[in-house]
Amino acid sequence: MHLTQLNRECLLHLFSFLDNDSRRSLSLTCEPLRQVFLDPRLWTLLSFCSPSQLRWDNFLLGSSLRSLSVCWHSSRVLRVCNIEDWMKTPFQRDICAKHQDLVSDFLARVCLTCPHLHSLTLSGCAHITDGDVTAVLRSCGGLRRLRLENCCRLTDEVLHAVAEHGGCLAELRVDFCRNVTRAGLRLVRERRPGVSLSADRSGSMVPDSRPEEGLTFSTTLQKLLQFS
Repeated sequence: MHLTQLNRECLLHLFSFLDNDSRRSLSLTCEPLRQVFLDPRLWTLLSFCSPSQLRWDNFLLGSSLRSLSVCWHSSRVLRVCNIEDWMKTPFQRDICAKHQDLVSDFLARVCLTCPHLHSLTLSGCAHITDGDVTAVLRSCGGLRRLRLENCCRLTDEVLHAVAEHGGCLAELRVDFCRNVTRAGLRLVRERRPGVSLSADRSGSMVPDSRPEEGLTFSTTLQKLLQFS
């Protein structure tokens, strides 16, 4: 019996055991398997360990997506991307310019194509903004789990968005986000008491400063330790 003689449900089940690259390779062998690859039901969970993977063509965004994770655990995040823009060298800015819009653009696509998303994890995504996460909260009204870790540009605005649009949220994690304050976390606890809120180090880190503000010696030392 040839593989393509199996019905769609069986093929979807077989494809579900393959990684994204293997799914794509198999889909290039014939049109029936290509149609299985393009079936939205195959893509209920997506996980990426580098922003560069968001450029690849080995996955499909669709209405069946329920869980999405973009986690970048790299020394580059800590040593380059997490540094405040005005403190970066020209070389560091050039590095960031090559990928700084990748996750934001990808989340914009998610907003348009994945209305039934239930879980979103963003870790080490140093260039995403409050607006990116707010757009997801607005577009994916059934979002139940939101995990944000080491996303240095996020501020209390994203917590206001949670309070405003996170009606279905059951879990919120905001860990190591240095521009989130205790006041913002308190707002979520007051407005969304049913949400399980975790905030490891957020609210107690040294927030970004403006160049004209100047830095005291103690603040400078704290920032050096934060980025080391």
